Amino acid sequence: MKQFFLHHKKLHTWLLADLCLLAAFALLRESRGAMNAFVGHVSNPIRRFVGRLCYRVDFSVAEMLCVVLVLTVIAYVIWSVIAVVRAKGRRGRRAYAAFLGAACGALTLGVVFCWFWGADYYTDSFQEQSGIYAQPVAAEDLLRVTVYFAQQTALTADTVARDESGIFAVPRVDILADSPRAYDALEEQFPFLAFDDLGVKPIRLSRVMSMLDFTGVYCPYTGEANVNVDSPACMLPATAAHEMAHQRGYASEQECNFLGILASVTSGNDAYEYSGWLMGYIYLGNALYRVAPDTYWAIRRALPETVEADLTNDTAYWNQFRDTAAQKVSNKVYDGMLKAYGQEQGIQSYGTVVDMLVAYYKDVA
Repeated sequence: MKQFFLHHKKLHTWLLADLCLLAAFALLRESRGAMNAFVGHVSNPIRRFVGRLCYRVDFSVAEMLCVVLVLTVIAYVIWSVIAVVRAKGRRGRRAYAAFLGAACGALTLGVVFCWFWGADYYTDSFQEQSGIYAQPVAAEDLLRVTVYFAQQTALTADTVARDESGIFAVPRVDILADSPRAYDALEEQFPFLAFDDLGVKPIRLSRVMSMLDFTGVYCPYTGEANVNVDSPACMLPATAAHEMAHQRGYASEQECNFLGILASVTSGNDAYEYSGWLMGYIYLGNALYRVAPDTYWAIRRALPETVEADLTNDTAYWNQFRDTAAQKVSNKVYDGMLKAYGQEQGIQSYGTVVDMLVAYYKDVA
């Protein structure tokens, strides 16, 4: 056994180091103080520094690295197969080394992800920092806030550019250019949200993102906020604000949905305001539909034709990817990841944004 270990000493040492770091994360994540200290003094500063470097180029470094990773994996598999075939009498040992090398590489990526993003799930949340907590929702409060968002969506619908069909037509390039200022007003209300925003980056392979059911993604390896620019543009501003919430160190999807909506509707930018009210209405409306479908349809039928055009266009776009194998696999993997980091509702945790919106807006609706 000792000789076997020494023969692959470097790979075994690499594997042991990965396992030790994963074990340390599993133990320390139960300590809020340790996680706050690590994220505040190590993880966040490093991510922000790397992010500033990556934002020196216009393209998404994260997307480029994903492409490189896929090509590297393909090349590694081909090289390993050739090496095993040529090894003749040592094929078993060569195959073991190839497998172990792949496992170590994958584990290292996982270790970095855990410490430089997974740790954020165990730090002080936005709810704890702001005092705005998701609470059980009374039916009358849900109705009142849904109506309020529907009214605000209708009021802002005519402030944005539209095409001949009445569909939202603000150029995506303008939306991306305005993204660095989306949080200016919200940072005044919540100073702990202060961040040197550099905006969001478009993904060139956005169609692939749609196939995987993603509208945006924050990459902790590069510190970049990336968005899908193939999907309907009416959701792009609020999506951009959501991804910039992740850059501030918030891992919770439901909190970032809330922050994305709140930042958008307070931004002072017409496109962002409309997108934020619309996204909020969709979440609230979906919740209302589950308990009172007739009331939901009464509210929706009262919306302007322009809003209905955006809702119909958005639904039609995503319907082409619904229930595909790629979407199902993507959702299952992402659901598993959320649950692994303590988000017990998995993808359904997005619904908590309704509780936060109602808690925040029920007194002004």
